[in-house]
Amino acid sequence: MSFLKAQWRKLLMANYAVEPQLLMPYLPHGCELDLWHGTCYVSLVGFMFQDTRLLGIKIPFHVNFEEVNLRFYVKCPDTSQKGAYKRGVVFIKEIVPKPALTWVANTLYKEHYQTLPMRHFWRETQEKKGDSPKPILEVGYEWKNQKAAQWQTFQAKALHTAQPLEVGSEAEFITEHYWDYTYLSATKTSEYEVRHPRWAVYPILSYHIAVDFGATYGQNFSFLTESEPKSVFLAEGSEISVEMFEKA
Repeated sequence: MSFLKAQWRKLLMANYAVEPQLLMPYLPHGCELDLWHGTCYVSLVGFMFQDTRLLGIKIPFHVNFEEVNLRFYVKCPDTSQKGAYKRGVVFIKEIVPKPALTWVANTLYKEHYQTLPMRHFWRETQEKKGDSPKPILEVGYEWKNQKAAQWQTFQAKALHTAQPLEVGSEAEFITEHYWDYTYLSATKTSEYEVRHPRWAVYPILSYHIAVDFGATYGQNFSFLTESEPKSVFLAEGSEISVEMFEKA
């Protein structure tokens, strides 16, 4: 049985180029940084958990909720295939609105969750240009950090016409990482697999990011507050499953 099943929907991703040295202290044992054409990325990702089931059970008040995380990309040797790698992500921090989620993730699985007030919006509108109105999708995720005076905001506007991922594209690289690795000690790393189909993406028209990265993720990442992302994507998402927790 899968450890967790849910839908991940409307995944908004802002991708920043950083120096690889920044991420070395967070790199789990047995993993190496996964670069795209020589560029090292961290991504700010906001999305909705929907229809969440833990070991097949829906936990009251923990079925639908927001998450925002900061993550980077790694690859680890696949011991089942000589010379092959598993491509995954490492989370700097995952923000959720439910304290029980944070307690379970941090206590039992040594993850890096934080509980904060959160809210989101999805809006479907039309943009009138000429004789052919364009369907528009607006998506936003917000959270309230005690260290920052204002709500932190991450939002975008996109054409409401999903398109398949282009093979070899930056969007494919960002979305096609199917493993999660967490540092446990200098010699131990946790590993689990996230299964989902390829995600369609919406063409971004504009975005707005008002995030105090230092207050949210620590001073090592404060420079991102004034940085422009190299790219922003909005993926539709899908049903996902998280396969049973393993030790690597």
